[in-house]
Formats: sequence, C-alpha cells, structure tokens
Amino acid sequence: MTENYSDELDETLDDIEPAGETGLYEHFRVTVDRGQSPVRIDKYLAERMVNASRNRIQAAADAGFVMANGVPVKSSYKIKPLDVLTVMMDRPRYENDIIPEDIPLDIVYEDDDLMVVNKPAGLVVHPGCGNYTGTLVNAIAWHLRDVPSYDPNDPQVGLVHRIDKDTSGLLVVAKTPDAKTSLGLQFYNKTTRREYNALVWGNMENDEGTVTGNIGRNPKDRMQMAVMTDPEQGKYAVTHYQVMERLGYVTLVRCVLETGRTHQIRVHMKYIGHTLFNDERYGGHEILKGTHFSKYRQFVNNCFAICPRQALHARTLGFKHPRTGEEMFFSSPLPDDMTRLVEKWRAYISNREES
Repeated sequence: MTENYSDELDETLDDIEPAGETGLYEHFRVTVDRGQSPVRIDKYLAERMVNASRNRIQAAADAGFVMANGVPVKSSYKIKPLDVLTVMMDRPRYENDIIPEDIPLDIVYEDDDLMVVNKPAGLVVHPGCGNYTGTLVNAIAWHLRDVPSYDPNDPQVGLVHRIDKDTSGLLVVAKTPDAKTSLGLQFYNKTTRREYNALVWGNMENDEGTVTGNIGRNPKDRMQMAVMTDPEQGKYAVTHYQVMERLGYVTLVRCVLETGRTHQIRVHMKYIGHTLFNDERYGGHEILKGTHFSKYRQFVNNCFAICPRQALHARTLGFKHPRTGEEMFFSSPLPDDMTRLVEKWRAYISNREES
C-alpha cells in the first residue's frame, strides 16, 4: 500500500529481481594490495568508499553485508593481502547514488525519528532531470552522514513529501522506516495539516472557498499540469482557500491542502482565474491585472525583481509523531522576498488611496 500514498511520495526503485542466490546486490568491490599490512576492514573500507562513514560500514557488517572472499565478516576482521572485499546490500545500486554535500540546512525540529526543515526557494528537493547534486536530499545526507541507520539511497527513509524548487517552506524527513510508514499513511489518509501562503493575481470574489478538480498532465503543454475536463482523467484534488489581505490587483491567500498533487495550488488558483504572482510556468510572470500606465508596469516589474519566483510558501505543517503519537505543529514565517513583495503592494495601495 505504501507506494500509493500520493504522487508527492518518492518513487525511487524500479522492480528489479534480486541478484544471485543470496538475494543481495554488490555495491562495492576491492581487491587488497599484495603489500597491504593487516588493518580492520571497517577502517580500510571507510578510507576507500566515497559515500560511507565508518559507523555505517560497521552497521552493514553487523547485518552481514560486508564480506571477505564471499564470506560475511565482522567489522573487526583484519584484512590480508589479495583479500576480495565486497559490500553487499539487500537492494540494488541506484543509477545516481545520493552523495552527501555540505549544504546549509534550516532545521526547525529534529529527534531520533524525524526532522522538519525549512526549504528556501530555489533549492531543488530531490536529484533528477539534470539536478543530480546540490539538492535538499544531498544536504540531508550530509547532516545525517554519521547516523548508521540512515541511508540516503534507501527509499524506506527520507523525505515524505515534496514541494517545488521555487516554493519555499516546511518539509518533514523520516529517519527510520517506521517513521516514514507512519507519516506516509498520515499524508495518504489526509490527516496531516498543510497550509500555504500565496500571492495571486486579481481581487478574489469570495473571502473563502474550495476548489475541487482532478489534476493531470496538460495535453497541450507537457511541462504543465491542468484541471481535467474529463472526470475519469487525472487525480482527485481539493484545495481550500481563505483571503488574508486584499491588495488591489493582487490578493494574499491562505491555501489548505486536502490532497497533495503536483503543482496543486498553482493549478487550482489558475483554474479559478487567480494565477500565482510571478509563476512563469503558468503565466503569472505577465501583468494579468491592473492598468496600462508605464508607471504601473515599472512597479510590477520591480515586484517581479523582488520575488523572482512564484509567490508560494509552505507555511505550516502538522502531523502526529510517528512513535509517540503526539500532535506536532510547525510554522514558518514568510521568507524575506515574499515579505518585501507584500509590503510593496501595501505601499502601492496606500499611495493610490491617498492620491
């Protein structure tokens, strides 16, 4: 059931048959030099494997995954010249292993089971499609590099959901398989609490409302998602919204996700005629509301420069702790670019009312 939580969950492994009679996959192999002096195998491997700490190698040895000449050995085993050392795992190697990278993390909360991070806009969440380094997952792998139980290439741990590269805000990371299963079920059962702040084009007609519409790939533009006219197509999606502040030609809204589909808020807001401000993929980087005066055009262009991405922030995140059952709730203030953007529109409206 876990693979069907939602399309925000990682789908990392293809269906691959286990290799050999043991059902294990070879991840690393080295033949010891003829002149090598005796040394512990964990120390020897830690100096030669790019993406493994000594603690992690010791944990792999305890699980029977470290071998000398095809026989499992303990981490205290002293290697001998011409030994063939292998590290075998119960899952296949990834085409692009996740390498820990020393990238700053804004950690809101952390314990033995999970961590909550505040992602800045512009940071890709997960490697793929040309972004194989410099991602949030690489940063998390570095932060947890000395935790033996955390393997960044293991789909049973890690990020439970995602947000777009140019969306800022809160994400939860599972450190253990049990935590990921529990949190994944909460997302699947829609018992988590996720609120976003968005600045959208136009003065919204109603103070609050709900957008319901299946979301699927736009047949006219494969880079976009869209609300499907055929109810048999796409995935069921529901977004609740509430006006927070009306700012003339734009509106600051709170969006609460009932489901978690790709680009859900961006697509649903466009569907009701209120595209996110400066959302280039969906046309929000054009001046969609307002006057034709050159002074106004210059003002909006200045706003685009202040917040050079879609104005969307994952502000709050709530769930039950996977081990204790405690209700957890986290909040992240608007980042600087969106704060300055809203303030600029406030000043514009104030000056227009005074004149």
